[in-house]
Amino acid sequence: MRPNQMTLVGVPAAVVCIAVMLVVPLPTPLIDVLITLNLVGSVIILLTSMYVKRALDFSVFPSLLLIATMYRLALNVSVTRQVLLHAQAGNVVAAFGHFVIGGSLIVGLVVFLIVIVIQFIVITNGAQRVAEVAARFTLDGMPGKQMAIDADLNSGLIDKDEARRRRREVAAEADFYGAMDGASKFVRGDAIAAMVIMAINLVGGLAIGVLQDGDSFGQAISTYSLLSVGDGLASQLPALLISISTGIIVTRAGTESDLGTEFVFQMLRQRRAVRIAGTAVAVLALVPGLPKIPFLLVGGAVLLVAGRLPDDASLGARAEKQAAAAAPPPPPPSSPEVLARDMKVDPLELEVSFNLVELVDPSRGGDLLERVKALRRKIALEIGVVLPLVRTRDNIDLPASTYTIKVQAAEVARGSALPGHVLAIGDMLGSLPGSPTKEPVFGLDAKWVPVTARAQAERMGATVVDPASVITTHLSEVVKQYAGKMLTRSATKELVEITKRSDPVVVEELSSAQVSLAEIQRVLRDLLDEGVSVRNLSRIFEALTEKARTTHDPEAFVEASRQALGPALSSALATGNRLPVITLDPVLEHQLSEVLRTAEGGSFLALAPDKAEELTLAVAQRSREAEQEGDNPVLVCATPLRPALRKLVRTAVPRLPVLSYAELSPQLRLDTKGVVSLAHAAV
Repeated sequence: MRPNQMTLVGVPAAVVCIAVMLVVPLPTPLIDVLITLNLVGSVIILLTSMYVKRALDFSVFPSLLLIATMYRLALNVSVTRQVLLHAQAGNVVAAFGHFVIGGSLIVGLVVFLIVIVIQFIVITNGAQRVAEVAARFTLDGMPGKQMAIDADLNSGLIDKDEARRRRREVAAEADFYGAMDGASKFVRGDAIAAMVIMAINLVGGLAIGVLQDGDSFGQAISTYSLLSVGDGLASQLPALLISISTGIIVTRAGTESDLGTEFVFQMLRQRRAVRIAGTAVAVLALVPGLPKIPFLLVGGAVLLVAGRLPDDASLGARAEKQAAAAAPPPPPPSSPEVLARDMKVDPLELEVSFNLVELVDPSRGGDLLERVKALRRKIALEIGVVLPLVRTRDNIDLPASTYTIKVQAAEVARGSALPGHVLAIGDMLGSLPGSPTKEPVFGLDAKWVPVTARAQAERMGATVVDPASVITTHLSEVVKQYAGKMLTRSATKELVEITKRSDPVVVEELSSAQVSLAEIQRVLRDLLDEGVSVRNLSRIFEALTEKARTTHDPEAFVEASRQALGPALSSALATGNRLPVITLDPVLEHQLSEVLRTAEGGSFLALAPDKAEELTLAVAQRSREAEQEGDNPVLVCATPLRPALRKLVRTAVPRLPVLSYAELSPQLRLDTKGVVSLAHAAV
């Protein structure tokens, strides 16, 4: 019979034999062999529980615990039958009884009860509580572990096979600790059964010996107490080992070594604790009345061991040496891995000149990197997209005090930051020492002044900003401006998965409407390009699902999403409850509607070049007039005109939002700051 066939047939057959033992009498020689096998099996289980690195490596333990408990109880029944029928139960039981009792029934009973107390009250109760808590925490932690696996899979850190393996491991861990929570009850019941069986053996043996066999009371006590205590100890010693195994399994933390290796390694790292313990034991020898030799011997031995333990420095050096030896050698510069890494284009880069490195270096007091990390959270809460990691590096080819911002390896912004200076923004800065410049975001008049003149600039009413804040603010505006270009397909998929966890029905309907990931990415990109936050993805996906029933036109998708977010868009642009607006002359709006055309790239206005220029200049003029009054206006037009009009005016006034009337919140009060009209009516 092959090994797999033996395991397929042998284990079920053994379980059936255990059940048969409950009703079929066994000869005493066979009982001796089975008791010895029970003892050896419990030792093997104990050692296995100590050598496994993880509890899941011994996942069969709950079932094995049930089988071992049933086997032990079947042996108790067989021994009880022999004790009561023949007043003998084999050499092993008799040997345990003679060895433990030693001529005194009281001593034997006390020893047996102590073993029961150790198993029942100490080990079993503790293991049961730990198993219950472990099962509860494991089940509570399953959703978080599943989300972590999904996040790693979506980010590309693991493949589908690895994700499937991890999910199976998480499910197996939950099943294991749930089974251990129930299996620990077997150990508790076994201890109770041992006490009941021993009492039955004693009482039943005395009754049979005195009443049936005619033995004297003393002779019956001597015979049946020896057999009862021997049977109890022969069964409870393996039960105690199994209980210890249960406690070890449920208390194992996640380690990479077996219990003995981890114990020795962690104890060897506590040189100070061992030394203090040895000193304390040696000092106890000075206490009057205490024996000096045991305390001096033990204390001296512990101090000797502490002196041979490595200190923290040598442990750290050894760990570093082992890590360096275990680490694979770095690949050569010409290897495909290094070349692929160097060829990779970072979505967002910040390059600084040589004299700005101190802003990046934490050892020199630079906090620019920490500010960039905080910026990622701020941007995510504002626009609804996680900012990609910013690759920060120095560039010796840059002029002094210069930084550049690159998106997809293309430089999109450049600015200056003078070390040892602060940027003062305001009017009438001529009396301040420093270098005149322009604020990089809004182009305001500013001056780089020495740090020593900061208080003077603040007294003059200027806004004072340090170099790191200038770079961070500039980077923030660039990210908002180019957020659409940095939104990758993978990032879009991750946003969809995040929404699926919170609103699964919305994503399911979106999938059933056959809206592809590429279409979702394009819609989100267009919204971000117009400065629209995509935090409310559920609302956007609902709008896409409704629109997909009639068309899959990208521009129609964007407009549907904007209208779904309309009240939030207009409210975000308002000051309090007031929204400053620029409108179109009704005649002009009607004429623009007549020249509105649709092409593959979206709608556009078929205007003559001079009329298009006149229109953009008029919009820019009304916008400047409103800004001079301290307002940030928005251009409002009819819904069909909005996409084409936005494309036309964004070259002249890129910061001017263009809203349709359908996107205005009814709670807002519109404050008209100007009406756009043309000198000649015909367009």
